[in-house]
Amino acid sequence: QVQLQESGPGLVKPSQTLSLTCTVSGGSITTNYYYWSWIRQPPGKGLEWIGYIAYSGSTYYSPSLKSRTSISRDTSKNQFTLQLSSVTPEDTAVYYCARGPGSSYPYHCEYLEVWGQGTLVTVSS
Repeated sequence: QVQLQESGPGLVKPSQTLSLTCTVSGGSITTNYYYWSWIRQPPGKGLEWIGYIAYSGSTYYSPSLKSRTSISRDTSKNQFTLQLSSVTPEDTAVYYCARGPGSSYPYHCEYLEVWGQGTLVTVSS
């Protein structure tokens, strides 16, 4: 069965780039027709969808974060990554990776079937 695991630094300084990796086991990130998303949840707030990378390698981002977001993948390692640039303390959140179907914005997180456990990233100097 498919499992996802987030990894990366738990502390990032303001103005720097947040980088996280999602390692997928039990299934290939190139399998039709799955889409691989990043989602975050700030403390005390709801889930916010960030973007996805499709099985084909195409990407799609939330309009509010698009200018700062880049999602890529390494198929040889069955991993996909998130880079969020120019971070501020408002970017502090638990970050999740998850698998689900493709869709246009607004993305419905309830469609995401498999989630990682999440990792807390704090933006602070």
